[in-house]
Amino acid sequence: MLKGLYTGWSGMVNEMNRLDVMTNNLANVDTTGYKKEAATSQSFSDRLAVKIKDQSDFGLPYRLGVANLGVKIGEVYTDWSQGSFQVTDGKYDVALDGKGFFAVAFKEKGEGGETSVRYTRDGAFSVNREGYLMTKDGDFVLDQNGAENSDPDETNYIRLDPNLPFDIDQRGYISQDGEAVARLGVVDFEDYDFLLKYGENQLIPIDGANIIESTANVEQGCLEASNVNVVDEMVSMITIQRAYDANQRVVTTMDSMLDRAVNNVGKV
Repeated sequence: MLKGLYTGWSGMVNEMNRLDVMTNNLANVDTTGYKKEAATSQSFSDRLAVKIKDQSDFGLPYRLGVANLGVKIGEVYTDWSQGSFQVTDGKYDVALDGKGFFAVAFKEKGEGGETSVRYTRDGAFSVNREGYLMTKDGDFVLDQNGAENSDPDETNYIRLDPNLPFDIDQRGYISQDGEAVARLGVVDFEDYDFLLKYGENQLIPIDGANIIESTANVEQGCLEASNVNVVDEMVSMITIQRAYDANQRVVTTMDSMLDRAVNNVGKV
């Protein structure tokens, strides 16, 4: 009976975790380049239930069957599928059609903060007064050399003439006045399991991450939207709520049975 309480409780905790992941997806439905997450569930290892100290079987353990103690939280994984394109016609807006990431030089906030290379699918860029190409969060966009070598040095920042128009071709080359002045740093990774999310749309490569060449095309004048489907997430919310209620009823039923066993049966 106590196992029933634990099974219901573990189910409720698991559904709460799923709800947390789903609400984070909904909160970032308008975040450019955001990749939705999903949570998995795992069952505890089965345990053999036996009767012990039962003299009717000459004191030998008697097998009752296999019992499972409920569910436990599994891993949270990322759906890397490409989001739809939103045409903005903004000359600083770019999107990647295919697998790959832009590279940016991220500086830790505060005095003396370290600068490292982060990767993102968010191509909502702008140019500051000095002509440097930057993200909307104020990070410098790196060129191809900086992306491939994970080098956030200032020499790998992309700098344009803010007084001249520019074009970006599908290979990422930026041209001004008929000449290529820089190339957007676009790379891919051999295994996305070695990418750690930072914030909502930046990624940090960890030990084991291998940078490879990207086959993505750069599209100017559009942005990649989040790949979160609001309708699917709302349906999941209803499913989670029903599963949570079912586990809650299990706990309530077990509590009622324990109450009767202690207060009523014990009086007989």
